[in-house]
Amino acid sequence: MTVMRQVPAIAILSPNVLTAIGLRSILEKVAPAAETELFGSFRDFEAAGPERFFHYFVTARLFVAHAAFFRERRHKTIVLSSGEPHLAARGMHCLDVRTAEERLVSSLLRLQRSARRPEHALTAPPHAAQTLSDREAEVLTLIAEGLLNKQIAQRLGIGLTTVISHRRNIMEKLGIRSVAGLVVYALTEGYAPTDDM
Repeated sequence: MTVMRQVPAIAILSPNVLTAIGLRSILEKVAPAAETELFGSFRDFEAAGPERFFHYFVTARLFVAHAAFFRERRHKTIVLSSGEPHLAARGMHCLDVRTAEERLVSSLLRLQRSARRPEHALTAPPHAAQTLSDREAEVLTLIAEGLLNKQIAQRLGIGLTTVISHRRNIMEKLGIRSVAGLVVYALTEGYAPTDDM
């Protein structure tokens, strides 16, 4: 007998299409196995059957308008804020959408660790990576800390072109094409401490 495994579904509720698409792109990197759906209104979200979603990413405005619904589902709800979280969202998981991509990824990974149940956790994609050299591991750690190529070169006492070469080698070995992907890999594989993010 074949057992069908349920694909985790994530809902993004935002009338701002660009914000929703950008967040979906990041979530696809952090949780590639999840199915992500975008909703411009609470009515559309309700019609889709909210209980099938493992997580709800909702704008502060929609959260405030439907606070009773989302507070009852606190373990599933992440409020999208623009800077400081809305006062009504106190006690809720919040995500600042105006921050850098690397910081968003770090915040998503923190949310992963605090997920209520294991099946609700966002998971990073597995990488069958080649082994990194010691220097490549150092460069990866500094990338995850948010340093620019020039800063990495100064910190390690090597040339800028050497840093660029190491970075290119790391990306090729890991099959990762973005800085956010490198940060996710560094955090999940222990190259960078998550407490500092």
